Amino acid sequence: MTIDQAAMHALFHDARTANGFLDQPVATQTLHDIYELAKMGATSMNTQPTRYVFLTNEAAKARLYPALSPGNVDKTKSAPVCVIVATDNHFYEHLPQCFPNKPDAQQMFEGNAALAAATASRNGTLGGAYFMMAARAYGLDCGPMSGFDAAKVNQEFFPDGRWSANFLVNLGHGDNTKLWARNPRLSFEQACQVL
Repeated sequence: MTIDQAAMHALFHDARTANGFLDQPVATQTLHDIYELAKMGATSMNTQPTRYVFLTNEAAKARLYPALSPGNVDKTKSAPVCVIVATDNHFYEHLPQCFPNKPDAQQMFEGNAALAAATASRNGTLGGAYFMMAARAYGLDCGPMSGFDAAKVNQEFFPDGRWSANFLVNLGHGDNTKLWARNPRLSFEQACQVL
C-alpha cells in the first residue's frame, strides 16, 4: 500500500526542523498516541530499546538547560515539550516478553556487551526516528537536537546508568517565522549505489 501524496508531504517534503514554537500546549494523551504509533516500528529482534522522557513544564526543562549548547536554549524554552530520546542499556531484560520466539535471546545479549551496546544504539536511534515520524503524523513539528552534553543529561536524569541519552527532540506547533531556508539534499547519485 502506498500512502497518498498529502501524507508524504506531511511526513517528509513539507516537514521542517522547528527552531521555535507557538504557545500551544501538547496534550499528554497526544504523547501517548504518538508513542503507541511509534512503538510499531521495526527493530531487530523486536528489541525496542528506545525510551522517552517528556519534559512538559518549565521546571522539568530547566533541569536540561545547563546541558544544552547555547544555541539550543531559547528554542527549547519555547517548546511545549522537550523529549529526551534515551536508550535502555538493559533492553534485553524485556526480550522474554518482546521476542518469545527465541527463548535464549536475553542470555545472548547479557553475555555479549559489545553486541548489546551496538544493538541498543542502532535500534534506539531507529525508535527515535519512528517517534518523530509519528509526531508529524499527529500534526506536530519536531526540532531534533544533538547539541547537548550527554554526560550532564545522564547525570541529571539517569544517574543509575540504566538509560542513557541519545538525542533530544523539541515538540509542538512550530513557529514558521523561525524556519531556516531548507538546505540542499544529496542527489541519488551522490548518496546511493545500485549493485
